[in-house]
Amino acid sequence: METLRKKKLLLVNPANKSRKGFINDISTRFMPIGLGIVAQLTPSDWEVELIDESFDEFKFKEADLVGLTAFTANAFRAYEIAAIYREKGIKTVMGGIHATMFSEEATEHFDAILTHDAEGAWLQLIRDFEAGELKKIYYGGIVSVEAISHVRRDIFSKYPYAYDLVQTSRGCPMGCDFCSVTFMCGQQYRERDIDDVLKELGETTRKLLFFVDDNLINNKKGASERAIRLFKGMVERGFKKHWIAQVAVNFADNDEVLYWANKAGCKLVLMGVEAETSRALKDVRKNLNLKRGPDNYESVFRKIHKHGIGILGTMIFGMDSDLREDLFARRDFITNSSIDCYQCTILTPLPGTELFHRMKQRDNIINDDYPRDWQQYHCMKAVINTPNIKQAELDEIMREIWLSLYNKEAIRRKMFRTWWNTKSLETVYWTYASNHNYGRMTLEEIIEKDPEGVTGSMEWKTRKRSLYLRITDKVLLLIYLFKWSRLTKSYSSSFAGKVPVTTELENSPAR
Repeated sequence: METLRKKKLLLVNPANKSRKGFINDISTRFMPIGLGIVAQLTPSDWEVELIDESFDEFKFKEADLVGLTAFTANAFRAYEIAAIYREKGIKTVMGGIHATMFSEEATEHFDAILTHDAEGAWLQLIRDFEAGELKKIYYGGIVSVEAISHVRRDIFSKYPYAYDLVQTSRGCPMGCDFCSVTFMCGQQYRERDIDDVLKELGETTRKLLFFVDDNLINNKKGASERAIRLFKGMVERGFKKHWIAQVAVNFADNDEVLYWANKAGCKLVLMGVEAETSRALKDVRKNLNLKRGPDNYESVFRKIHKHGIGILGTMIFGMDSDLREDLFARRDFITNSSIDCYQCTILTPLPGTELFHRMKQRDNIINDDYPRDWQQYHCMKAVINTPNIKQAELDEIMREIWLSLYNKEAIRRKMFRTWWNTKSLETVYWTYASNHNYGRMTLEEIIEKDPEGVTGSMEWKTRKRSLYLRITDKVLLLIYLFKWSRLTKSYSSSFAGKVPVTTELENSPAR
């Protein structure tokens, strides 16, 4: 009896070809869990394969249907790949944040798009494709929390991702001016049942874990108790994970939350600090930080550090009210504060956000040759004139700021402060590595092209190494020998034998 051939769904995660960004290092090449959800929702009579350009350059493969996701900075590449298949008469579909935020454009480059939650429309899209009746737009909507799917994880096995990604909730009511999450995922927090989350955690295989909720401890009543149940459940089930999560300043409100987060393996939290002044926070409607007040940041940091957890602060440069001196003041705040590592980006108007509409109306956007210019919307290059600073000057200022924050000595001084604040060499490992990774991301072009800049290990190319570095090299060597070497070995299974970066150690005398 003849066996029917399974139809093939090819899922592609495109990479920006103008800049490496997060794929600079293997430890920041994150699995596209949206495609894992699509794979989970796909009927069993389909074969599903993933191509992730974070690891593999795209090469044409036969398929019946091709699905792509993309952040805005990767959208142009997604369009290029879709065009290859459409020329051959193979149907293409796009989902994810760019397709949702700028669906009018995406429909010009794909046979179909799916907006918002895949769970709300993917099965119908498959049925329509099988019937030869594929529609142009499928509105997935904001599905009920009970409909949120687990991730099909076997499709990720071909690549050495460092982290398993898990999402315990969707949605955010904050509505920050620059952010697309509220429109994409809804204004209400949809909190998954903790037992279901723990069940999904049991399906993960990597030592390292990233909770990708936009705010793991939200501001709903009972959020702290929910978090404690999650963290206690991880401990009780013996999950030996080390993990990071995205949080807001309210993460420090409940000491018991911090205690159990640490017990469950939390090493680092990504916190949206954004700015150190109320004026700048008002510019982007960062209302929670405004309500708590920038003067309370250090109190928040101390409470988190007390439990051995590091803080990755996200900072934005180029607000409406920012003057040149404000940018350097923000740099100095980062240097002098107890933030352990830092993601320093330029305010970027992503499509669909209120920021985008406002800047477009004011004619502040300079890079607007879409879709090609989306490649520049990675937040490491100015694409705007602010009311006070022109595009070229903003890029020039940020080059100076990034070099002052991410050179080896600045990173190492932060490292020793983290050690003092957290008393945890494991946390120091994470924060030290993160600053090297973000340095490589922000200074990518300088590392590659500027003879006066820094190397990939964040050492100055032409300057003599400082006495401070030469002395602390010896301390780093001891830390590596007695602690970090064992930690690296314990993480190696997550990297399929490749180690994460504190890998400045690969080229440093500290090795």
